[in-house]
Amino acid sequence: MSQATAAPIKKSSGSTWTEIQQILLRGRAFIALILVVAVFTVIAPNFLDAANIEIMAKHVAINAILGIGMTFVILTGGIDLSVGSLVGLCAMIAGMLINQGIILPQFGVIVYPHTWLIMFIAIIAGTLMGAVNGLIITRFNVAPFIATLGMLYVARGMALLINNGYTFPNLVGRPELGNTGFPELGAGSFIVNYSIWIMIGFALVAAFVAQRTPFGRRVYAIGGNERAAELSGVKVKRVKLSVYMISGFCASVVGLIIASQLVAAHPATGQFFELNAIAAVVLGGTSLSGGRGSIGGTIIGAFVIGVLGDGLVMVGVSSFWQQVIKGVVIVLAVIIDQVQARMQTRIALQKQQELG
Repeated sequence: MSQATAAPIKKSSGSTWTEIQQILLRGRAFIALILVVAVFTVIAPNFLDAANIEIMAKHVAINAILGIGMTFVILTGGIDLSVGSLVGLCAMIAGMLINQGIILPQFGVIVYPHTWLIMFIAIIAGTLMGAVNGLIITRFNVAPFIATLGMLYVARGMALLINNGYTFPNLVGRPELGNTGFPELGAGSFIVNYSIWIMIGFALVAAFVAQRTPFGRRVYAIGGNERAAELSGVKVKRVKLSVYMISGFCASVVGLIIASQLVAAHPATGQFFELNAIAAVVLGGTSLSGGRGSIGGTIIGAFVIGVLGDGLVMVGVSSFWQQVIKGVVIVLAVIIDQVQARMQTRIALQKQQELG
């Protein structure tokens, strides 16, 4: 009795080309980074000098830390437009506590907190503002775009009110008050600047949380299908509240880093930072509709945005044109994301037809 053998199924050229397109789309951020670095290396010979690389890495760290918080929000299908304003607000809170302290008129004293306590208070403030975003979205069913747009104005207004629109300068503190050392956060280094270590630490923790913990799986589940996640027992409102708190936390850390680097706090600090964060996240492959993306992709996207910005400055491109170019990059990233989503939908339908 002869035994029938199944002939191997050969992939068509069309299927192979589709797989290549998918690989290119998934690796678009890395490809873009290589191209940007190559172009500016040719145009500006000193582009890859060690000193310039560290400066670029410090700028990238700002976008990357904000982008990490934004990634968790976008993975749930949300958006946070308030992060730039929260950066300014938390910087102003730190500046106020260092220069003016906490005035207690009923006791007739002014309390100057220790530097660590100042940073803790600013971080708590940013996290609580993120929690307000989450509560508005989850408890009152307000669209994330509208809720965080409102918070953008609220936080910026509060930053202006803290010192009537003026800057808090010279944030070095006074030894007799025990509030010195704040500039060390932005200027200090161990091999590289502290802000770069903070970015690395945030990236490692966030990647572990997103990929290896139940919380991370719930975040992806909500972005993939919120109703199905809820029916499977996921506490959707609690998870959404948490991701906006994470975003506020990241924004507060960025506010402290920038105020420390400048040794001053300005109420306009962080203006338009939300756009850079969103650009880094989308360019890194996270879908604006939620459910798909990674922290690693966001870090690469932040490098693209940071290297592009610094490269344009080095070659003398006008700041006006820089905004135009960054806007085009954001639009292209969203278009590519939509192309990838349609391609995946088409492939899924084809597989269903083959199985059916």
